[in-house]
Amino acid sequence: MTFDAPTLPDLIGLLGVGLILLTYGALTLERIDPKGWRYSAGNGLGAVLILISLYYSFNLASFVIEIAWLAISSLGLWKAWRRSP
Repeated sequence: MTFDAPTLPDLIGLLGVGLILLTYGALTLERIDPKGWRYSAGNGLGAVLILISLYYSFNLASFVIEIAWLAISSLGLWKAWRRSP
């Protein structure tokens, strides 16, 4: 098996994966509030970055999960915005 050097879309997608993992790790370590805007924003931005990479190298299963992730994150952002004073 050979591996090609990562392309710019690959790097963008990996940045998105890293952001989602960082956000989830922060939640697990109780460094971030699951009801706060930062949690949903981190997940949503990560999903957008992965979707950008999928534009260049499409995968249906990944596309579906990222659309769902983005929709759920958008709902979380909306709820956080409604809670803010």
